Formats: sequence, C-alpha cells, structure tokens
Amino acid sequence: MPSVIEIDDVWKTYSMGTQEVHALRGCSLDVDEGEYVAIMGPSGSGKSTLMNVVGCLDVPTRGTYRLGGRDVGRLSDDELAEVRNRQIGFVFQTFNLLPRQDCLQNVELPLVYAGVGRQERRERAAEALTQVGLGDRLDHKPNELSGGQRQRVAVARALVNRPAILLADEPTGNLDSATSDEIMRLFELLYRRGNTLLVVTHEDDIAEHARRVVRLRDGVVETDVAVDRPALAELGEAELSAAEPV
Repeated sequence: MPSVIEIDDVWKTYSMGTQEVHALRGCSLDVDEGEYVAIMGPSGSGKSTLMNVVGCLDVPTRGTYRLGGRDVGRLSDDELAEVRNRQIGFVFQTFNLLPRQDCLQNVELPLVYAGVGRQERRERAAEALTQVGLGDRLDHKPNELSGGQRQRVAVARALVNRPAILLADEPTGNLDSATSDEIMRLFELLYRRGNTLLVVTHEDDIAEHARRVVRLRDGVVETDVAVDRPALAELGEAELSAAEPV
C-alpha cells in the first residue's frame, strides 16, 4: 500500500529577477496514513515551500509528488482545486475566519464549494464543531470567541470535508502558552482518531507532540526521526477531550 504522501527528489525554484532561488533542492519524504509529523527548520530552510507543495498550493519545478497514489504534477488546475478542497484540510496561524459569519457558516464554507446541499452542510459543520468541543457555540461569531476557540473553529473547518490530510502551519503562533497547549491536546485527540497530521513549526515544545520530527535545511531533509511519546500514549480520549474549550 503506497504512502498517502510520496515526495521524490522534489525541487522548487523561483526566479527573482536575474537570479534563481532554490527553495527545495531534491527533497524526498514519505508519510503514511495516520502519521503525526512535525516539519521544522530555520528560516529559509524550505519548510513553508514544502507545505505549499504538499497542500497543492504550488507544484514542483521538477521531481514527483504523489498524493494518495496520484501524480499531482499531472493534474489540471481544476483537479488541483478539487484535491485541495476534498483531500486536504488547512489550519493557518491567523485563523482566516469570516468575521461576519457565525461558527457554523465558517465551517460550512468548504462544503459550499464542494456543492453539498444545505441540510447536509449544516449537519456536517455542527458535527465538526462538536468534535472540537464547540457544539454549544454554533451561532457565535469570531469576535465573540477567544483565540483558542477561533483556532478550534479553523480546525473544524479543516476537518469538515473529512480530508485525508490535515496541514497546520504554525497553528499556535498567535496563541499564549496555555491556549497553545489546549490546541495541541486537540491535535493529539485528532491523531488518536486516525487523522494524518503535518504541523509546520519552529517551536520545539510544539514539535514534541508529534510522533515523527522532520528537520529541513537548505531545501533538503536533514534529519527524519521517529519519536516515542509514552506520556501522551497513556492519555485516554476522555481525558484529552474533557477540558473546557479555551
């Protein structure tokens, strides 16, 4: 069975005037279904470019990227848009919520683009919000929520299409340490439920939650280490989900 993500000798080159900048320089990485991977590296290491390639927001200059066995480089723009909407869930540092829409409407948005009917959209959005502990805040708008709650809405929106992969780019960058810990406990719960997680972070304490840490330098994988997390493994789902949403 192939990995859900297969990146083989991928290069990404940008033209900056008369110069070429190699953001990725023959990067290779495989991720299996259900893995929890942290992507780390210094500024300019290529981690954001790698995330954009994995998320089908950008395509390699050369090399091969297969997502679920499909060669992404051979997909049309419309096919790429469908992959982004149906197979990948995105969580951003800045939440990217619509301020005039309530939680339910924000989470419904990917389903609108997917052509899902109104009743099913509402049911699935409510289910996703309940999954992240916000089932009692469906009609709240972003300005009525704390930072942690807004990020939970963003996670619910990423999950509502039941994607193969959840990509999180510095998901705790705008949160205080206590709220960051709550969001990472939520990610732990999602991992336990079988989601495939890739988290880009520059913070060691965030990467410590993952089961595998990949470090990039100068556009290539420098180290790729599987990490045992016995303390987290002892936590039960009830304990992980019991905390009052922040």
